[in-house]
Amino acid sequence: MAETRPLLGEKMEPSNRSFLSAKDTPKGRRPQAIAHRGYRAVFPENTMAAFKGAVKVGAHAIETDIHLTKDNIVVLSHDPTLERCFGRKDKIIDLEWSEIEPLRTIQEPGEPMPQLRELLEYLTEPGLEDIWILLDIKIDNNADDVMRLIGETIKSVTPSKPWNERVLLGFWIASYLPLCHKYLPDFRTAHIGFSITYARQFLKEDGVDFNMFQKSMVGPFGNKFLRDISAAGRSVFLWTVNDKETMKWCVSKNVDGVITDDPLKFLQVSGSFNGERIRLHISHYANAIWINILATIFGFMFRMRAKNPNQTGRSHP
Repeated sequence: MAETRPLLGEKMEPSNRSFLSAKDTPKGRRPQAIAHRGYRAVFPENTMAAFKGAVKVGAHAIETDIHLTKDNIVVLSHDPTLERCFGRKDKIIDLEWSEIEPLRTIQEPGEPMPQLRELLEYLTEPGLEDIWILLDIKIDNNADDVMRLIGETIKSVTPSKPWNERVLLGFWIASYLPLCHKYLPDFRTAHIGFSITYARQFLKEDGVDFNMFQKSMVGPFGNKFLRDISAAGRSVFLWTVNDKETMKWCVSKNVDGVITDDPLKFLQVSGSFNGERIRLHISHYANAIWINILATIFGFMFRMRAKNPNQTGRSHP
């Protein structure tokens, strides 16, 4: 990136990141198990059943996705539409919560779409104080609206442990970073992405960690970026990792967390890993080269969105 000045202007004191770090185990440091949309391998994704299932099998954290309804309710859904998970073609932003609440997932057992508030309230239960959330904040909605409403929702739920030690704000494009600090100034943030070139600009921003596409991090460029992230004192998570060999590769790279559809499988693989040599198929390296080429070619789309953050989605009063 051409920018040399920090996006936030004045340097800000980063908040505590200890909850984001890899865990000490009898076998050494191991990445945290972060449940991708909950325990997606077993339950309908982004539902309370998936979140509770992930906690039950020992996941350290829950990754989930943010969208807004027409009446400004923060809900948890990966897609901007209801078609894939709920069988309706409507966009979430076009419906009020009263229209979404009765719906159930196509995948059995049919589960409702939760609000962010519901997940937060669940995590205030005794014994869950160390479970944290990685929010994937989608760019389909108006940027200022979504950040303001996330902030209001988090502040409306009294935590058992401060939310800034349990919530990581994940953003895709640079224009969201100042808004994260505007509405939740003492919360850590993480850039979500697949382009190493685009991600590098955030090394100069205090308190920004990294949530990177695992396939783009294979090979010398990925290794160099991982070293630079570590040298900067930041945390790094890799998504979405579901096969055993890649899980072992992630452990060998000393990353802080692995985002997976099957947190139980990852915990088992991580626990049995003894440092043996990992041999990824040549296709992993070819994929990494191709992904980074594509990321460079289409990087201008992110820069255009960064210049016009409030032109996405619908603005609400």
